[in-house]
Amino acid sequence: MTQQHTDTLHTTVAADTAQQVVKHGSQLTPEEVISWLPKDATPAQMDSMVRKYIKPSEIHWSECPDTLHLPGHKPAKSFRNVQLPQYYRESFFSKDSLFHPELTGGRLGVAGDPIPYTIANDSFFVSILLACFFAIVIAIKRSKHFIARQAKDLFRVANTDGVPMTETSSEVRVQVFLMTHTCLMLGLCYYFYDRVYVGGTYMPESYQVIAIYAGIVLAYYILRMALYSGLGWVFFERKKNKQWRHTFLFLVSMEGVALFPAVMVQTFFDLSLHFLLIYVVFVVLIGKMLAIYKLFAIFFKNKGAYLQLFLYFCALEIIPLLACWGVLRMINGYLKINF
Repeated sequence: MTQQHTDTLHTTVAADTAQQVVKHGSQLTPEEVISWLPKDATPAQMDSMVRKYIKPSEIHWSECPDTLHLPGHKPAKSFRNVQLPQYYRESFFSKDSLFHPELTGGRLGVAGDPIPYTIANDSFFVSILLACFFAIVIAIKRSKHFIARQAKDLFRVANTDGVPMTETSSEVRVQVFLMTHTCLMLGLCYYFYDRVYVGGTYMPESYQVIAIYAGIVLAYYILRMALYSGLGWVFFERKKNKQWRHTFLFLVSMEGVALFPAVMVQTFFDLSLHFLLIYVVFVVLIGKMLAIYKLFAIFFKNKGAYLQLFLYFCALEIIPLLACWGVLRMINGYLKINF
Protein backbone atom coordinates (compact mmCIF):
# COMPACT_ATOMS: atom_id res chain seq x y z
CA MET A 1 0.00 0.00 0.00
CA THR A 2 2.83 2.38 0.85
CA GLN A 3 4.63 1.51 -2.39
CA GLN A 4 1.48 2.30 -4.45
CA HIS A 5 1.07 5.62 -2.63
CA THR A 6 4.74 6.49 -3.30
CA ASP A 7 4.40 5.67 -7.03
CA THR A 8 1.23 7.78 -7.25
CA LEU A 9 3.02 10.65 -5.57
CA HIS A 10 5.95 10.36 -7.99
CA THR A 11 3.55 10.41 -10.96
CA THR A 12 1.74 13.46 -9.57
CA VAL A 13 4.86 15.56 -8.97
CA ALA A 14 6.78 14.31 -12.01
CA ALA A 15 4.94 16.62 -14.41
CA ASP A 16 5.41 19.63 -12.12
CA THR A 17 9.12 19.03 -11.51
CA ALA A 18 10.26 17.85 -14.96
CA GLN A 19 10.46 21.39 -16.31
CA GLN A 20 12.28 22.60 -13.16
CA VAL A 21 14.89 19.84 -13.48
CA VAL A 22 15.55 20.78 -17.10
CA LYS A 23 15.80 24.50 -16.29
CA HIS A 24 18.08 23.91 -13.27
CA GLY A 25 20.98 22.52 -15.32
CA SER A 26 23.23 21.73 -12.28
CA GLN A 27 23.31 19.36 -9.35
CA LEU A 28 20.16 19.58 -7.26
CA THR A 29 20.19 19.89 -3.50
CA PRO A 30 18.12 17.73 -1.11
CA GLU A 31 16.26 20.83 0.06
CA GLU A 32 15.12 21.66 -3.47
CA VAL A 33 13.94 18.13 -4.14
CA ILE A 34 12.04 17.89 -0.85
CA SER A 35 10.38 21.25 -1.51
CA TRP A 36 8.58 19.71 -4.51
CA LEU A 37 6.77 17.26 -2.25
CA PRO A 38 3.59 18.11 -0.35
CA LYS A 39 3.87 18.97 3.33
CA ASP A 40 2.40 15.66 4.47
CA ALA A 41 5.10 13.58 2.70
CA THR A 42 6.60 10.82 4.82
CA PRO A 43 10.37 10.40 5.43
CA ALA A 44 10.35 7.34 3.17
CA GLN A 45 8.89 9.40 0.33
CA MET A 46 11.47 12.14 0.90
CA ASP A 47 14.28 9.60 0.80
CA SER A 48 12.89 8.08 -2.40
CA MET A 49 12.75 11.47 -4.13
CA VAL A 50 16.28 12.39 -3.04
CA ARG A 51 17.63 9.08 -4.34
CA LYS A 52 15.85 9.56 -7.68
CA TYR A 53 16.92 13.09 -8.53
CA ILE A 54 20.31 13.38 -6.78
CA LYS A 55 23.15 11.20 -8.06
CA PRO A 56 26.62 11.29 -6.46
CA SER A 57 29.26 12.57 -8.85
CA GLU A 58 33.05 12.49 -8.86
CA ILE A 59 34.82 15.23 -6.93
CA HIS A 60 37.02 17.45 -9.08
CA TRP A 61 39.68 19.30 -7.12
CA SER A 62 40.61 22.81 -8.11
CA GLU A 63 43.55 23.08 -10.51
CA CYS A 64 44.15 26.75 -9.82
CA PRO A 65 47.67 27.55 -8.60
CA ASP A 66 48.20 28.47 -4.96
CA THR A 67 48.68 32.24 -4.74
CA LEU A 68 48.86 32.43 -0.93
CA HIS A 69 52.58 31.72 -0.61
CA LEU A 70 55.07 34.39 0.40
CA PRO A 71 56.62 36.50 -2.34
CA GLY A 72 59.96 35.12 -3.44
CA HIS A 73 59.13 31.57 -2.21
CA LYS A 74 58.02 28.60 -4.20
CA PRO A 75 54.38 27.51 -3.91
CA ALA A 76 53.67 24.98 -1.21
CA LYS A 77 53.24 21.37 -2.19
CA SER A 78 49.90 19.67 -1.84
CA PHE A 79 49.52 17.40 1.21
CA ARG A 80 47.65 14.93 -1.01
CA ASN A 81 50.88 14.11 -2.80
CA VAL A 82 51.76 10.62 -1.49
CA GLN A 83 55.37 10.98 -2.64
CA LEU A 84 56.12 13.66 -0.07
CA PRO A 85 58.26 12.53 2.89
CA GLN A 86 56.56 11.95 6.24
CA TYR A 87 58.18 14.92 7.98
CA TYR A 88 56.81 17.26 5.26
CA ARG A 89 53.23 16.04 5.60
CA GLU A 90 53.24 16.10 9.42
CA SER A 91 52.83 19.31 11.38
CA PHE A 92 52.25 20.43 14.94
CA PHE A 93 48.50 19.89 14.57
CA SER A 94 48.65 16.75 12.45
CA LYS A 95 47.56 14.52 15.35
CA ASP A 96 45.16 16.95 16.94
CA SER A 97 41.72 15.41 17.46
CA LEU A 98 40.06 18.61 16.21
CA PHE A 99 41.60 18.02 12.75
CA HIS A 100 41.09 14.25 12.86
CA PRO A 101 37.62 13.14 13.93
CA GLU A 102 38.71 9.51 13.85
CA LEU A 103 41.09 10.13 16.77
CA THR A 104 39.77 10.07 20.31
CA GLY A 105 39.81 13.48 21.92
CA GLY A 106 39.74 12.34 25.54
CA ARG A 107 36.94 12.51 28.06
CA LEU A 108 34.93 15.52 29.07
CA GLY A 109 34.78 16.65 32.67
CA VAL A 110 37.18 16.35 35.58
CA ALA A 111 39.08 13.13 36.26
CA GLY A 112 38.18 11.44 39.53
CA ASP A 113 40.55 10.24 42.22
CA PRO A 114 42.28 6.98 41.27
CA ILE A 115 41.33 3.89 43.27
CA PRO A 116 44.13 3.18 45.78
CA TYR A 117 45.99 -0.09 45.55
CA THR A 118 44.67 -2.86 47.76
CA ILE A 119 45.60 -6.51 48.10
CA ALA A 120 41.96 -7.48 47.57
CA ASN A 121 42.01 -5.90 44.07
CA ASP A 122 45.28 -7.57 43.10
CA SER A 123 44.47 -10.82 41.30
CA PHE A 124 48.06 -12.02 41.74
CA PHE A 125 48.02 -11.89 45.55
CA VAL A 126 44.42 -13.06 45.79
CA SER A 127 45.47 -16.16 43.84
CA ILE A 128 48.44 -16.68 46.19
CA LEU A 129 46.24 -16.36 49.30
CA LEU A 130 43.67 -18.79 47.92
CA ALA A 131 46.44 -21.21 46.96
CA CYS A 132 47.86 -20.94 50.50
CA PHE A 133 44.43 -21.66 51.96
CA PHE A 134 43.94 -24.85 49.95
CA ALA A 135 47.55 -25.91 50.54
CA ILE A 136 47.16 -25.45 54.31
CA VAL A 137 43.95 -27.48 54.33
CA ILE A 138 45.58 -30.31 52.37
CA ALA A 139 48.76 -30.22 54.48
CA ILE A 140 46.87 -30.34 57.78
CA LYS A 141 44.63 -33.12 56.51
CA ARG A 142 47.57 -35.29 55.43
CA SER A 143 49.75 -34.53 58.49
CA LYS A 144 47.12 -34.18 61.20
CA HIS A 145 48.56 -37.09 63.21
CA PHE A 146 52.05 -35.61 63.04
CA ILE A 147 50.77 -32.16 64.04
CA ALA A 148 48.79 -33.65 66.95
CA ARG A 149 51.88 -35.52 68.14
CA GLN A 150 53.99 -32.37 67.94
CA ALA A 151 51.36 -30.40 69.87
CA LYS A 152 51.38 -33.01 72.66
CA ASP A 153 55.17 -32.95 72.80
CA LEU A 154 55.10 -29.19 73.48
CA PHE A 155 53.93 -29.85 77.04
CA ARG A 156 55.88 -32.98 77.83
CA VAL A 157 59.56 -33.79 77.37
CA ALA A 158 60.31 -37.14 75.83
CA ASN A 159 63.19 -39.17 77.14
CA THR A 160 66.14 -38.38 74.91
CA ASP A 161 67.70 -41.76 75.65
CA GLY A 162 64.74 -43.60 74.16
CA VAL A 163 63.58 -43.86 70.57
CA PRO A 164 63.83 -40.43 68.95
CA MET A 165 60.86 -38.98 67.10
CA THR A 166 61.26 -39.47 63.37
CA GLU A 167 59.77 -37.53 60.47
CA THR A 168 58.89 -38.66 56.99
CA SER A 169 59.93 -36.75 53.91
CA SER A 170 56.35 -35.56 53.32
CA GLU A 171 56.15 -34.21 56.89
CA VAL A 172 59.42 -32.34 56.41
CA ARG A 173 58.09 -30.80 53.19
CA VAL A 174 54.90 -29.79 54.98
CA GLN A 175 56.90 -28.01 57.70
CA VAL A 176 59.10 -26.26 55.15
CA PHE A 177 56.01 -25.07 53.27
CA LEU A 178 54.35 -23.85 56.45
CA MET A 179 57.54 -22.03 57.45
CA THR A 180 57.59 -20.24 54.07
CA HIS A 181 53.91 -19.48 54.54
CA THR A 182 54.70 -17.91 57.92
CA CYS A 183 57.29 -15.64 56.29
CA LEU A 184 54.70 -14.50 53.73
CA MET A 185 52.10 -13.78 56.43
CA LEU A 186 54.56 -11.72 58.48
CA GLY A 187 55.67 -9.86 55.36
CA LEU A 188 52.05 -8.98 54.59
CA CYS A 189 51.45 -7.84 58.16
CA TYR A 190 54.46 -5.53 58.04
CA TYR A 191 53.26 -4.20 54.67
CA PHE A 192 49.87 -3.36 56.19
CA TYR A 193 51.58 -1.67 59.13
CA ASP A 194 53.91 0.37 56.94
CA ARG A 195 51.19 1.67 54.64
CA VAL A 196 49.05 2.97 57.51
CA TYR A 197 51.54 4.11 60.18
CA VAL A 198 54.56 5.11 58.06
CA GLY A 199 53.13 6.00 54.64
CA GLY A 200 54.98 7.01 51.50
CA THR A 201 55.24 5.83 47.92
CA TYR A 202 57.14 2.69 46.97
CA MET A 203 59.45 2.65 43.97
CA PRO A 204 58.93 -1.07 43.16
CA GLU A 205 55.55 -2.69 42.68
CA SER A 206 53.60 -3.65 45.80
CA TYR A 207 53.99 -7.39 45.25
CA GLN A 208 57.75 -6.92 44.92
CA VAL A 209 57.82 -5.01 48.22
CA ILE A 210 55.89 -7.78 49.98
CA ALA A 211 58.24 -10.38 48.49
CA ILE A 212 61.25 -8.44 49.85
CA TYR A 213 59.68 -8.26 53.32
CA ALA A 214 58.92 -11.99 53.26
CA GLY A 215 62.50 -12.70 52.14
CA ILE A 216 63.90 -10.71 55.07
CA VAL A 217 61.72 -12.67 57.52
CA LEU A 218 62.85 -15.93 55.91
CA ALA A 219 66.49 -14.87 56.32
CA TYR A 220 65.73 -14.11 59.98
CA TYR A 221 64.44 -17.65 60.58
CA ILE A 222 67.34 -19.22 58.71
CA LEU A 223 69.80 -17.18 60.81
CA ARG A 224 68.09 -18.34 63.99
CA MET A 225 68.29 -21.97 62.91
CA ALA A 226 71.98 -21.56 62.10
CA LEU A 227 72.69 -19.97 65.50
CA TYR A 228 70.76 -22.66 67.36
CA SER A 229 72.54 -25.42 65.42
CA GLY A 230 75.98 -23.89 65.99
CA LEU A 231 75.59 -23.29 69.71
CA GLY A 232 73.79 -26.56 70.23
CA TRP A 233 76.57 -28.46 68.50
CA VAL A 234 79.08 -26.89 70.92
CA PHE A 235 77.23 -27.05 74.26
CA PHE A 236 74.52 -29.72 74.07
CA GLU A 237 73.90 -33.28 72.97
CA ARG A 238 72.91 -34.25 69.45
CA LYS A 239 69.55 -35.77 70.44
CA LYS A 240 68.53 -32.67 72.36
CA ASN A 241 69.49 -30.47 69.41
CA LYS A 242 67.37 -32.61 67.10
CA GLN A 243 64.43 -32.46 69.50
CA TRP A 244 64.69 -28.67 69.68
CA ARG A 245 64.94 -28.40 65.89
CA HIS A 246 61.65 -30.29 65.55
CA THR A 247 60.03 -28.00 68.10
CA PHE A 248 61.40 -24.87 66.44
CA LEU A 249 60.02 -25.81 63.01
CA PHE A 250 56.66 -26.70 64.51
CA LEU A 251 56.36 -23.39 66.39
CA VAL A 252 57.27 -21.35 63.32
CA SER A 253 54.83 -23.32 61.17
CA MET A 254 51.96 -22.86 63.59
CA GLU A 255 52.59 -19.11 63.79
CA GLY A 256 51.79 -18.83 60.08
CA VAL A 257 48.66 -20.95 60.44
CA ALA A 258 47.49 -18.75 63.34
CA LEU A 259 48.18 -15.53 61.40
CA PHE A 260 46.47 -16.65 58.20
CA PRO A 261 42.82 -15.98 59.29
CA ALA A 262 43.69 -12.46 60.46
CA VAL A 263 45.48 -11.67 57.20
CA MET A 264 42.51 -12.94 55.17
CA VAL A 265 40.07 -10.82 57.19
CA GLN A 266 42.31 -7.77 56.84
CA THR A 267 42.66 -8.32 53.08
CA PHE A 268 39.03 -8.90 52.13
CA PHE A 269 37.02 -7.26 54.94
CA ASP A 270 39.26 -4.30 55.84
CA LEU A 271 39.81 -5.24 59.46
CA SER A 272 41.07 -2.47 61.70
CA LEU A 273 44.84 -2.51 61.58
CA HIS A 274 44.99 -1.81 65.31
CA PHE A 275 43.33 -5.15 66.09
CA LEU A 276 45.50 -6.91 63.50
CA LEU A 277 48.71 -5.66 65.14
CA ILE A 278 47.45 -6.68 68.58
CA TYR A 279 46.69 -10.14 67.24
CA VAL A 280 50.14 -10.45 65.59
CA VAL A 281 51.93 -9.37 68.77
CA PHE A 282 49.84 -11.85 70.76
CA VAL A 283 50.72 -14.73 68.41
CA VAL A 284 54.44 -13.84 68.46
CA LEU A 285 54.46 -13.58 72.26
CA ILE A 286 52.76 -16.96 72.62
CA GLY A 287 55.39 -18.41 70.30
CA LYS A 288 58.21 -16.88 72.35
CA MET A 289 56.72 -18.14 75.61
CA LEU A 290 56.42 -21.67 74.24
CA ALA A 291 59.97 -21.40 72.89
CA ILE A 292 61.47 -20.39 76.25
CA TYR A 293 59.48 -23.15 77.97
CA LYS A 294 60.81 -25.78 75.55
CA LEU A 295 64.35 -24.42 75.84
CA PHE A 296 64.17 -24.83 79.59
CA ALA A 297 62.55 -28.28 79.37
CA ILE A 298 65.03 -29.64 76.83
CA PHE A 299 68.36 -28.04 77.75
CA PHE A 300 68.25 -26.60 81.29
CA LYS A 301 65.66 -28.54 83.31
CA ASN A 302 68.10 -30.88 84.98
CA LYS A 303 70.79 -28.22 85.40
CA GLY A 304 68.78 -25.40 86.98
CA ALA A 305 70.80 -22.84 85.05
CA TYR A 306 68.22 -20.05 84.94
CA LEU A 307 70.77 -17.34 84.21
CA GLN A 308 72.14 -19.29 81.26
CA LEU A 309 68.58 -19.82 80.01
CA PHE A 310 67.89 -16.08 80.15
CA LEU A 311 71.09 -15.26 78.29
CA TYR A 312 70.47 -18.02 75.78
CA PHE A 313 66.94 -16.78 75.13
CA CYS A 314 68.00 -13.13 74.78
CA ALA A 315 70.90 -13.96 72.46
CA LEU A 316 68.95 -16.28 70.15
CA GLU A 317 65.38 -14.95 70.34
CA ILE A 318 65.17 -11.29 71.36
CA ILE A 319 68.29 -9.89 69.65
CA PRO A 320 67.59 -11.54 66.24
CA LEU A 321 63.98 -10.32 66.43
CA LEU A 322 65.08 -6.73 67.08
CA ALA A 323 67.69 -7.04 64.34
CA CYS A 324 65.01 -8.25 61.90
CA TRP A 325 62.83 -5.26 62.79
CA GLY A 326 65.75 -2.89 62.25
CA VAL A 327 66.58 -4.42 58.88
CA LEU A 328 62.94 -4.11 57.78
CA ARG A 329 62.90 -0.42 58.73
CA MET A 330 66.21 0.21 56.98
CA ILE A 331 65.21 -1.61 53.78
CA ASN A 332 61.88 0.18 53.87
CA GLY A 333 63.71 3.52 53.63
CA TYR A 334 65.47 2.38 50.45
CA LEU A 335 62.25 1.14 48.84
CA LYS A 336 60.39 4.42 49.12
CA ILE A 337 60.67 7.68 47.20
CA ASN A 338 62.29 10.29 49.41
CA PHE A 339 61.25 13.80 48.41
